[in-house]
Amino acid sequence: MGKLRKIQSLIGLKGILSIACLTTIAVALVVYSASVTMTPQFQFTLGDTTDTWVLYINEVDQVRYLPGGSASITPVDSSLDTYAFKVVTDATKVCAVKVELRDPMDDLKFSNFDITVEQWTTSGWEPANLYDAETGSTTILNINGLVDGAAGYIHQTFGATTYYRVVVTYSYDLVDDATGITANFDYTPYARATF
Repeated sequence: MGKLRKIQSLIGLKGILSIACLTTIAVALVVYSASVTMTPQFQFTLGDTTDTWVLYINEVDQVRYLPGGSASITPVDSSLDTYAFKVVTDATKVCAVKVELRDPMDDLKFSNFDITVEQWTTSGWEPANLYDAETGSTTILNINGLVDGAAGYIHQTFGATTYYRVVVTYSYDLVDDATGITANFDYTPYARATF
């Protein structure tokens, strides 16, 4: 019985010493650290946020621009009221921008309210492709402003600075109502690795 106790106490002492050695080894490990500084970048700049258009009763297939109304404006970088939005991409990320109406237009007043987007090029304003999603290659003709949730996406590739404007083709031909109307355009940019 005495020998058994001595063996147990020796094993207990060795177990405690083993744990102590492991703890010493764990404490002796070297830790390396790194610090990352993150700098957010803007790809999207909002341009004109308010505009005033005059509509006439029984107008059919009329065109208005945001910005500019019925006038075509050349974009100037320092003048936000010369474009709807600007997108700047670099060599690492592309950008998709979702364009939509916050609320659909009243289909009891408008027989159509079609939205497209144009981009500024060396030749002036030209139609920009509208896509049905932030990724993929399926294009759409326009955004139907009479349908709730209708949206379109522009896709801007790597390393470009481009100005965009919104183009609306509408027919205000269903009522003789001269009450003011507000259309709220929403833009949502998405930074992506690729489309």
